[in-house]
Amino acid sequence: MTRHKTEQISLPRTLINQLLTHAQSGNGDEVCGFIASRSGKPVKTYPVPNIAIPADKRFEMEPSAQINAIKNMREQSEDIFATYHSHPTSAAVPSQTNIVEFNYPEALCIIISLNIQGVLEIRAYRIIKSQVISVTIEAI
Repeated sequence: MTRHKTEQISLPRTLINQLLTHAQSGNGDEVCGFIASRSGKPVKTYPVPNIAIPADKRFEMEPSAQINAIKNMREQSEDIFATYHSHPTSAAVPSQTNIVEFNYPEALCIIISLNIQGVLEIRAYRIIKSQVISVTIEAI
């Protein structure tokens, strides 16, 4: 039996705090955005407005803000490290919609759950051709 090494990423606590703050600002709606990296290290968040209807059940990045975020990353010599979104009332696990609509196979999918009891739930996944692979997050 072959054991596969689980991928692990390091995420600065400052970025984790920004993600949590953004998720909590959604007032019951999902929030979304990007995490940018330089040389493979996550360095900045780019929140993008959620225009989905209903926004409490799904997310859709506002197109012009999404394009502007990617343009700003390029101008700063940054890459897309991850997309992120929140689940206000469910676990930090990709929904079938999340899996089918994921358009950044080179990036991680990070989900922040607000369905918590005093413990932050933030999880990362690789989603490639509808296959979901869990990635361990280390807070640094």
